[in-house]
Amino acid sequence: MSADAMQQPRGAHGRAPNVLRKGGWVSMREYPLDDEVDFVIVGTGAGGATLACRLAEQGFTVVALDAGAWWRPLEEFASDEAHQKKLYWNDERICDGENPLKMGSNNSGKAVGGSTVHFAMVSLRFRPQWFKCRSVLGYGADWPLDWREMWHYYDEVEQALSIAGPINYPWGPPRKRYPYRAHELNASARVLARGAEAMGIAWTPTPLATVSAPRGKSPPCVYRGFCAAGCATNAKQSALVTWIPRAVKAGAEIRDLAMAGRIETNDAGRAVGVEYFRDGQWNFQRARNVVVAGYAIETPRLLLLSANHRFPDGLANSSGLVGKNLMVQSNQAVWGVMDEDIRSYKGPPSLSITEHWNYEDKGKDFFGGYAYLSQGPLPAGWASTQNGRGLWGNALAREMQKYNHQAGLKIVGETLPQERNQVTLADEKDHYGLAIPRITYSFCDNDKKLIAHSLNFMQQALDAAGGKEIWRQEDDTCHLNGTARMGADPRTSVVNADCRSWDIPNLWICDGSVFPTVGGVNPSLTIQAIACRTADRIGVLAMRGEL
Repeated sequence: MSADAMQQPRGAHGRAPNVLRKGGWVSMREYPLDDEVDFVIVGTGAGGATLACRLAEQGFTVVALDAGAWWRPLEEFASDEAHQKKLYWNDERICDGENPLKMGSNNSGKAVGGSTVHFAMVSLRFRPQWFKCRSVLGYGADWPLDWREMWHYYDEVEQALSIAGPINYPWGPPRKRYPYRAHELNASARVLARGAEAMGIAWTPTPLATVSAPRGKSPPCVYRGFCAAGCATNAKQSALVTWIPRAVKAGAEIRDLAMAGRIETNDAGRAVGVEYFRDGQWNFQRARNVVVAGYAIETPRLLLLSANHRFPDGLANSSGLVGKNLMVQSNQAVWGVMDEDIRSYKGPPSLSITEHWNYEDKGKDFFGGYAYLSQGPLPAGWASTQNGRGLWGNALAREMQKYNHQAGLKIVGETLPQERNQVTLADEKDHYGLAIPRITYSFCDNDKKLIAHSLNFMQQALDAAGGKEIWRQEDDTCHLNGTARMGADPRTSVVNADCRSWDIPNLWICDGSVFPTVGGVNPSLTIQAIACRTADRIGVLAMRGEL
């Protein structure tokens, strides 16, 4: 490697972004702009970071762009909810539909590592039948993937992240034991356990991507409770501290503060690189392959922004489905006051879970499923939740006095894919001069039935656990997926099973936007498993000369 290639680019605050790994600091390779790299990847979250790592480790030259900063948690994260808003994608978006979405902290991240830097670390596998839910369960759309193959990649990701979980997981086919022991339950988690047992259903400690014992440079979790605002100790096994260091060690370059604005294509209809804004000017990175991994809003936005005379409706959009079938997950909750001291902020937010209604199909008047988890809101977030139910001033102050006795149960619920739920381009422009995304969302009748079922069941469970003054939070959502679905037919999907565009053979999409259905579990583990599979498939295609 030449001396020039080893020069360090500017990090988030003008420092060289060396990466700390066991044994010392690793320098990052830097590619000149006129180099045609094998892959330029837009986004370094669960999909992009994982893929960058696995491709670089196969020997491909990789440049990964991220619109956010490359933070150093030990130095730059604070135990301050307002300060940590720097991790969220808070750029302007226009939201409409019958149920306009609340964007920001619970949906996406703007930092190297993406939303994994501030996610709640819940790491769950899809129910096997969900990969063929149209054929087997009668709703949604089938995935072009086999659950047994995905089980192999789930194993790989769980090992890579050192997931801490129970010895025996109560649902689904047998699996390998989690690498690290489950975390101790806090009082909030025990409330869920009591309620589940009273209702006659199984529960378990939640599999979490934060270590319960030392791992390399990561200390064990100290249960400080700021997980969803960014872990300041590096116990959280986010993409920032797992896949990114491996990618850099293998020769990938990570360019932070680089906002992608357009993918260019040539006269042959192939992608040739990405135009991005950095250091006050537009730059262009040439590449033999382009990967879009910006998640369910920014991925379709970039594809639509890249329209040209050959692709007037945007890239990869011959099906007309780019931006369509946006799926959130319902995130409603029930809350109550307990006699005992709860202090639910002590520890990760969701230390216990039940997936009963993901795997039980009897007793439902809806398609799909949901899990529900114990909760641990921080004070400012909890005050905002109270504002959402109309409490201000003295009424808010009185309610906040109950904070340490509050317990909650909250779902991650499946919603159905609907073409009317979509991302399009608005007429308004942002500070880069790019069209702002318009996000249109409405629940369907099935979604509403699932939500009603979950609220009724959780209320009964919380009451059985000793909850008082129980009330329902009915308007929350989380986790965005869909908008560039994978499938077996180019007429009804955007990419194939390998995450390769049907229309442009060297354009790939590798993030939660490829999900045909969303399931009733947090998506990050599945996104990373898909990225690992895509990397392996790219390696096979390269050996065959089919890239």
